Parts: sequence; structure tokens; C-alpha cells
Amino acid sequence: MDSEDDQRTYRQGPAMLRGKAIPHSTTDQRLLDSRGPVDWLHADPWRVLRIQAEFVEGFGLLAELGKAVSVFGSARTDPDSEEYRLGVEIGTRLVEAGYAVITGGGPGIMEAGNLGAVKAGGVSVGLGIELPFEQRMNDHVDIGLEFRYFFVRKTMFVKYSQAFVVLPGGFGTMDELFEAITLVQTGKITRFPIVLVGTAFWGGLLEWIKNVMLPAGKIHPSDLELVHLTDDPAEVVRVIQEAHAEAQRRLEEEAAVRAAADEAGS
Repeated sequence: MDSEDDQRTYRQGPAMLRGKAIPHSTTDQRLLDSRGPVDWLHADPWRVLRIQAEFVEGFGLLAELGKAVSVFGSARTDPDSEEYRLGVEIGTRLVEAGYAVITGGGPGIMEAGNLGAVKAGGVSVGLGIELPFEQRMNDHVDIGLEFRYFFVRKTMFVKYSQAFVVLPGGFGTMDELFEAITLVQTGKITRFPIVLVGTAFWGGLLEWIKNVMLPAGKIHPSDLELVHLTDDPAEVVRVIQEAHAEAQRRLEEEAAVRAAADEAGS
């Protein structure tokens, strides 16, 4: 025979619990009793709130950023290398063209992009990530935020960037690159420029995509146009500016068509 406790119903927000599922203490008790168990801090419902908090912090911090470009590349790039110098120059040129610079906030290419932005007197943003090994925010970040979750951080890169510039890097750089390509290819985001810097580094990958992936029917020929490859910092900025000018022209044409249609229907 069922006991009275087995029949009792417990409401926990939108959740309904009965029987053995009913907790032995309330959420307030677990929050306020510092001597109690802390396992609940690592439970999935609490993680959802942490995730929400990261989105809120990111949106709040970057909402008024203005036009920005994300610069990606290896954290292992030597400050004395040509790639680092290229990252600094690209950061500087982007600021001179009216863009803020967003990086992952760490060393290597990320530091180079932030340094270039600071040297040009622009806005330098670092979106860091909590890692098992120490990777502090570089000294050239003006606006910085550390994330627990990669997917929240990646959302911030996409939401607040009008273009991606990708210098030589490793798995993390590849992850950001192909996520951006996929989002543009599938129409999940408005198309924006994706510029690869380093023909010697990226050329083999693009050749494989063209000569293996395309003939196998895994992508459409037009997908090859989603990225632009160059070694020239000036061309990086030119590609971005031309793409944005074309997008603005299309918006103005669409607005004019809508206005004409409204006028004709009135």
C-alpha cells in the first residue's frame, strides 16, 4: 500500500516531483546552509544558470562595441616571428579602417591582434576561455571577459564580429574557422567575410577542399567563394570593406524596393 509520502506532490518551479524524487531539503536551505552539501552546484540545472549568466555578461559588455572584426590564430606563435608581426599590422589596419579588434585574449596571434589595435588607438577586446592549463589575458586587452563554456564564447565572436580574419593556427583556430564557414554556408547567419592569411599555411587545405571534397559532391562549387586567401594585410582590410559596402548597397536597394511597393499600394 502506498504511503502518504508516496502520494505527496512537490512543485519545484515548472517541475513536478512525487515520491522518492522529492528532495529532502529546499533550494533555499541548500543555498543558505553553508555547512550543507555542495554537489548541487555542479548539477545541470545550476549549469544552465551559469550559462545564462555568461550570455548576459557577454551581451552586456559588448552591446555598444560597434563594428568589429575577430582575429584568430595560434596561441603558440612566437612574438619574434613574421606571423606575429603580420598579426600586429592587421590589428592596426583594422582599427585605422574603423573596426574594433576581437581576439581570444591569449598569447601569440591573439596578443598580436590586440597589440596592433592598441597601437592604433582603437578598441581591443579579448574573449578568454577557462582551460585546464593557465593562459592569462594578454596585456593589450582593453575589454576582457573570461568564459567557462566554449559555445558561449563562440556565440560572442559571431554575434559581435562583422568579419573573421584567420592566421595560421591549430585545432582551436580550425574550429572557429569551420564553424564560421558552416554558419554562413547554411544561412544561419548573414554572410560576412572570412579571410585566411597565409597562402603557404592554408593553401594545401583549400586545395584539398577543392580537389577532394568538391569532386566528391560534399560541397557546392559556390562554397569555395566563402573564404578569401591572401598574404597581404592591406588586402585583408580591402576584402572586408568591399564586402561590407556591397552588403550595405543591397540593403539600400531592398529598402528602396519596399518603399516603392508601399507607395504603390497606398
